[in-house]
Amino acid sequence: MAYDNIESSQSLAARLDAELRRAHPSSVLAAAVDTFGDRLALVSSFGAESAVLLHLAAQIKPDIPVLFLDTGMLFGQTLDYRKTLAARLGLTDVRDLRPHYQDLAVVDPRANLWQTDTDACCALRKVVPLDDALGGFDAWVTGRKRFHGGDRMSLPVVEHQGSQLKFNPLANWAKDELDAYVATHDLPAHPLVAQGFASIGCWPCTQPVDEGEDVRAGRWKGSQKSECGIHLARAPGAIVDVGGDI
Repeated sequence: MAYDNIESSQSLAARLDAELRRAHPSSVLAAAVDTFGDRLALVSSFGAESAVLLHLAAQIKPDIPVLFLDTGMLFGQTLDYRKTLAARLGLTDVRDLRPHYQDLAVVDPRANLWQTDTDACCALRKVVPLDDALGGFDAWVTGRKRFHGGDRMSLPVVEHQGSQLKFNPLANWAKDELDAYVATHDLPAHPLVAQGFASIGCWPCTQPVDEGEDVRAGRWKGSQKSECGIHLARAPGAIVDVGGDI
């Protein structure tokens, strides 16, 4: 199912959000699949809390395209977890998205852009590859939750970004609900969780959190940055600035 303009996407997002804002995550996912079918993708970091959403999706549509951003700077434990969890859950279409070789060669040839411009590094290694991959879909599913704080505190269950819809099935769930689901279904934890990592991204910009800190406090610690950029609104067809002449 495709939508011809931003207004139709906005209208559909508003209607679905009104219908699903208090629904169980499995009902949100089922509605997304019913509405968009093969034009729906799920984006996952295979991080600290990813197993819940992936397990829910596997029960409804095990062949849903799962887009995984392999930035080239992930922890080795994340890469191992991506393989073992996908196999255990029976997810049959996990797609590894990587930054474009030419972009890396021009913009970040020494792989040290994260030291000087984290926004440009995220754009190069996450935003551009995901934007390219999502061009083949009308809607996508994320694992964001309101309890993560920041801009996510007002997260809707269904929203629009550009001409696409985004479903956030876990928006309403608290940490204890996630933990209960993991225990009920005996889902394996990311190996770094036991070392104090509550939210896991690239190794240069991810640290363990201290007791009492927010879940995402270990991401880009010491800076005002709290999002990599893939969830920031952009006009359709907008060029993403990756910090170089490409």
